[in-house]
Amino acid sequence: MRSPWKPLLLLSVISGLSDFAAAVMPVSYAAVLRMKPDVSSSLLSSWPRPPHGHDHGRGLVTPDLPASFSNHHLSTLSLLSSQEEYRSQERGEFGPVFVQEPHDAIFALDSEEKKVMMSCEARGNPVPVYSWFINGTVVDVEADYRYSLIDGNLIITNASETADYGRYQCKVENSYGTILSRDALLQFAYLGAFSWRTRGGVSVREGQGVVLMCTPPPHSPEIMYSWVFNEFPSFVAEDSRRFISQVTGNLYVSKVQPSDVGSYICLVKNTVTNARVLSPPTPLSLRTDGLMGEYEPKIEVHFPPSVPAARGVTVRLECFALGNPVPTITWRKMNGNIPKKARLRKSQAVLEIPNVQLEDSGTYECKAENPRGGTAFKGHLQVYTFPQWISMINDSQLDSGDQLQWECKATGRPRPTYRWLRNGEALTPQSRVEMVNGELIIHKVQQTDSGMYQCVAENKYGAIYSSAELSILASAPVFSPNPVRLIATLGKDVVLECKPRASPKPRVTWKRGDRRIQPSRRIMLLRNNALRIINSSRSDEGNYVCRAENRFGSAEMTAMLWVKEAMRVDLSPSRVEVTVGESVVLSCRVSHDPSLDVAFQWLLNQQPLNFQQEGGHFEYTQTQASTVDLMIRTILLKHAGKYGCRVQTSADTVFAEAEVLVRGPPGPPGVVIVEEITDTTATLSWSGGVDNHSPISSYNLQARSPFSLGWQTLRTDPDPVTGDMESAMAVELNPWVDYEFRVVASNAIGTGDPSAPSRGVRTKEAVPSVAPANVSGGNGRRHELVISWEPVSEEFQNGDGFGYIVAFRANGTRGWKEKMVTSADSTTYKYRDETFPPLTPFEVKVGVYNNKGDGPFSGVVTVYSAEGEPREVPSEVKASSISSSEIKVTWRPPNPGPGRPMGYEVTYWKDSEQEESGKKRTAGNETSMVLTGLEGNRVYLITVRGFNSIGQGPASTASTARTRKDPPVQPPDNLVWIQEGTNISLNWDPVKSKDNESDVIGYKVLLSQEGRVHHQVVRTITTSAVLSLPEGGTYVIEVRAVSEGGEGAASSQVRVLTSSGVRVKSGQCSVHSLLPWGLTWTTALLLSVPLVPSASW
Repeated sequence: MRSPWKPLLLLSVISGLSDFAAAVMPVSYAAVLRMKPDVSSSLLSSWPRPPHGHDHGRGLVTPDLPASFSNHHLSTLSLLSSQEEYRSQERGEFGPVFVQEPHDAIFALDSEEKKVMMSCEARGNPVPVYSWFINGTVVDVEADYRYSLIDGNLIITNASETADYGRYQCKVENSYGTILSRDALLQFAYLGAFSWRTRGGVSVREGQGVVLMCTPPPHSPEIMYSWVFNEFPSFVAEDSRRFISQVTGNLYVSKVQPSDVGSYICLVKNTVTNARVLSPPTPLSLRTDGLMGEYEPKIEVHFPPSVPAARGVTVRLECFALGNPVPTITWRKMNGNIPKKARLRKSQAVLEIPNVQLEDSGTYECKAENPRGGTAFKGHLQVYTFPQWISMINDSQLDSGDQLQWECKATGRPRPTYRWLRNGEALTPQSRVEMVNGELIIHKVQQTDSGMYQCVAENKYGAIYSSAELSILASAPVFSPNPVRLIATLGKDVVLECKPRASPKPRVTWKRGDRRIQPSRRIMLLRNNALRIINSSRSDEGNYVCRAENRFGSAEMTAMLWVKEAMRVDLSPSRVEVTVGESVVLSCRVSHDPSLDVAFQWLLNQQPLNFQQEGGHFEYTQTQASTVDLMIRTILLKHAGKYGCRVQTSADTVFAEAEVLVRGPPGPPGVVIVEEITDTTATLSWSGGVDNHSPISSYNLQARSPFSLGWQTLRTDPDPVTGDMESAMAVELNPWVDYEFRVVASNAIGTGDPSAPSRGVRTKEAVPSVAPANVSGGNGRRHELVISWEPVSEEFQNGDGFGYIVAFRANGTRGWKEKMVTSADSTTYKYRDETFPPLTPFEVKVGVYNNKGDGPFSGVVTVYSAEGEPREVPSEVKASSISSSEIKVTWRPPNPGPGRPMGYEVTYWKDSEQEESGKKRTAGNETSMVLTGLEGNRVYLITVRGFNSIGQGPASTASTARTRKDPPVQPPDNLVWIQEGTNISLNWDPVKSKDNESDVIGYKVLLSQEGRVHHQVVRTITTSAVLSLPEGGTYVIEVRAVSEGGEGAASSQVRVLTSSGVRVKSGQCSVHSLLPWGLTWTTALLLSVPLVPSASW
């Protein structure tokens, strides 16, 4: 069997492909600069627009789009969208509704394409038909080949300003009516050329003001001005003396200087096409008949007396004056302040107000002043707003003879006026038609009143449109559904409704069987034609017939009524108390007519329970057909409340409630207030929080400070703080510490959440109560007593002005010397006295104080004065050469005594130098050191001195030692080796030392397996050696000459490769020679022992 949705899917795909093809169809149109964003909307006519045309008598206003426009337009779009959806759902056919209306546009005349498109799109069923107006005249698409229509869009070929400039309006119609779009202005962008007639020169005195005229060529729309000095691209820089007006284009120089002499060219730029043209040069020269004296300012360029501006744009007011000295420009707003957002540009010649608002309206004054006088100009800025909708009209369906009442409202400055259109034509007042202030009333509507209506709100700056369709209904009564089945509850009221669809409204009658129903005390006919039966009984069961009739016909609807026993519901327990974490079960049982199905619903505090979102706390189980249970597992405080069980059948709905009380830890107490504060106490008060059905037994006071790790529990008075108290004193606080306090309540269930922290407070100051710890000392320089201690934490300083009192006395003396240390962060004190010898014992104690007084002293400790730096020199200093770069130095320590050294410093330098070139220190009390990195065959002077933490002792007398000559630079050459069995015999040429090199006393042969650090070393005094070759792997052999100055350069490396597990047969041998250029010469080659030349490695 074929699936019924496959044809629908196929149609949908075909439709989508056709839409896609239409979307990507290449259409070549000229680029058009949109004045507003391209937003699809059913009422784009509601977009406000700035006025068009160029008025040189107005202040310069940039056409920035106000931000409020887009918000207004989105609301309009959503309003129309819902309106159109209503139309499509109610019936298949409807009148036209705009999707896109034409926008203001500027077309560049120098564009390569000569086509302009004015957009218009609407929806409707039947499909709408489009036509266009230009300046109120119908565009005849058939008669003029330059015009064509594509899906409502008007295409203009070979567009020209003379024929096509103007306001365009789109008209859309179908059989249900006609609507008009808002009008859109089509402008043309161009920039003509300057007349190349030579411009006369301008000659002025030095100090005189001058105005150079630009006289721009024909252009549209706005242009930007700048001036070139002498040659491009050297532009005139604007400052307090020179100004270029963007209204007139002229260059104003308030006071001419010799540097201004030259040629001036006006450059204009079209803001749309970016085209630029240059004027002929205007020469400026200085007259020779003297200087211009000082004169008062004269304002040459200013904004007009009245400046209209749309809300949201940027307003620029110009003001510049000529004068000598150069005038200063100032601004003010009469009867108010200049907006804070305003900015002064071009040395205060331009007042710029961005995003201008209604409150920015007012009179503005610019004033030009210099020492010779001043002048001023005033002008009024009037901010206007385009109309914006407050309420719009909606589609209406009325019965013939009803009254239509529509009202549209809009805001704007000036206040908008209203007019109405019906099917694109102006609607005028008649006997049945009233129009007052945006309200339209049509009495006793007729079929001829059907159509498309538009409310137009407009002021001098723009117009907005709101469209709606009026449908007049005319039909015979129809019932749906029919018949209707009703089930009533015994003893309760029941209403039988009668709602036919008919126009005009029908006359309704009721009957039961063949008898017409007459109203009585128990049976009533309501105003909406419904039949109400009071206190229904079994005798009321049966069929009831509603008959509706108008002039177009009649229809009947049958209502079949059954009366059933009333339901009863029992929810148990009706009230229950549980503790947080426990579980409880609520059981809902109902008695009902067995012929009816029942449905259960659980509610908490009148809101349906969402079992999926409650984290598994609620479980719903149906134990019998008429009983359901609600289990609440691991109950929380938030689960407390009234639980409802709602039971519903097709005849009745009943409801029962049970209260669940949840006992838990208390809630947080109320605001904590610090009533009184002392140096060590704080009296707190608070308000009790909820006890969650378990009385509060006690309160816990907590505090935190910058020195505590989080919140700490405090000692209180009284102790404990019982649950009936709302005030207590926190004791044993530290003075002069910032605290925050909070209160935590507890009951039999547990401890609740803490209150919010109190405001921060600081305890009052007090005398310090904590003495410094770990008092000690020692070290220092000779004749110094160094005393140290651990500083007292800020937490225990107890007040401002904290410091230390250092007291000391020599052992056996009576009086204490006391010294004040004013820094709270100090940890040491040094006392110097030349009279006491090293290591003199002192009794020492350290106390504390602050602005409140002196605090306690620490315990007395014994501290020894410094023993000083070493005073004796090391003895028996000896230096001996080890190699060309090393000298070993030895010494004996000085005799024991004060100033014991902690180590030794060895200083050395070459005898040819006067300054020390190197220093090295021992890690401890070692008595020898090897100096490395020295130059060969050089005499070095060496001294040794002791040092400790106090300083350095005297240096020893300088000892001398000469490093040995450098080892030979030449490596051993002409290595020849013979492999026999597991042995290798090596021979090489002897190395001969040069005069400046150490004599050779032997050779060192190194054998190592490649990749390993370990070496096998063979020493020999001859030029040959025998090595034992282990089996398996690659081995590297090199030879070095050994001299008194150290080891010489290494020979070229020899690599021998042996296979693992292969033994060289006895008696087989091979002879090899390493030539000077690194190649191996072999007299006999053994495959089992291949020899690899060094060059290949």
